[in-house]
Amino acid sequence: MVRHGPAARRRELLGFATAGLLAYAVDLAVFTCLRGPAGLDPLTAKALSFVAGCTVAYAGNAHGTYRGCRVRGPRPYALFFAVNLAGAALQLLCLAVSHYGLGLTSQRADTVSGAVVGMVPATVVRFWGTRTLVFRDAGRVGSWTG
Repeated sequence: MVRHGPAARRRELLGFATAGLLAYAVDLAVFTCLRGPAGLDPLTAKALSFVAGCTVAYAGNAHGTYRGCRVRGPRPYALFFAVNLAGAALQLLCLAVSHYGLGLTSQRADTVSGAVVGMVPATVVRFWGTRTLVFRDAGRVGSWTG
């Protein structure tokens, strides 16, 4: 019988967080290289670094956190990518509300609203979407509401 206790939940969260931190590091490194030495414009550099980060996060979750799930083909990655786009949209929404709605236009305010405040709901959506939509049959450690 599989245990669904607090230790299993902590392992799931730790695995998800580890994959996410590694993906963040790859996103940042790729963006920095593409924007700097490669000389790409910021939106192209960010789009490409986002794809690289999503790919690393997917691999980390598929081969680590949710390794018990045997997802195959392009559909799980497409779902994972969509979930990550939803998270990115939440971060952009927080930035837009702060910058344009509240008039907090300094670089510090933009960083805090987009990368700190926006990261909280984005991470919740990414975690829920990853475990519920992408890897719903594996790594299940029980309901988080029951």
